[in-house]
Amino acid sequence: MSGAGAPTFTHDREAAAGLRVAIVAAQWHEQIMDGLVSGAQAAAADFGLEADLVRVPGTIELTVAAARLTRTHDVVVVLGVVVRGDTPHFDYVCSAVTQGVTEVSVRTGVPVGFGVLTVDTEQQAIDRAGLPGSREDKGREALEAAVLTELALRAVSGAAPAPHAGETAPGPTADATADAEEATA
Repeated sequence: MSGAGAPTFTHDREAAAGLRVAIVAAQWHEQIMDGLVSGAQAAAADFGLEADLVRVPGTIELTVAAARLTRTHDVVVVLGVVVRGDTPHFDYVCSAVTQGVTEVSVRTGVPVGFGVLTVDTEQQAIDRAGLPGSREDKGREALEAAVLTELALRAVSGAAPAPHAGETAPGPTADATADAEEATA
């Protein structure tokens, strides 16, 4: 199990205030998914945020749900479990969801935390699900990574992201317009 060398995060409630967060969770492997969701929700609470929870049937559906939610949320987290079986299905699902979620994040500029467990056994998933006795909490880690990425991007750009669908960007204030006119006069 990795986990070695993991960073320690500070949950800056002030910087995170107002972030719109969505958690998209598959429904397969209910016990494991409950642990992942609880971990992500606890991390959101540590930031002073309340996340919208959207449940989809399986891991493949995470990508389309994440894509839609990037229109209305600043941060999206996907949670799922894929356990290797006897057929190539595991490889197809893991590859599709990994590529799809990465593409959504890059295309939209919205951080999408990846909390999809791709494991050989159910026990490996339990060990990572944030359940009592688990050694890791990948739901928590995925949410923290996405929120902290959004905060880092805002710190670099010095501003909030572009408005979501249906919103309008605020125009320059009268003071900013007057300052700009003075500077060019």
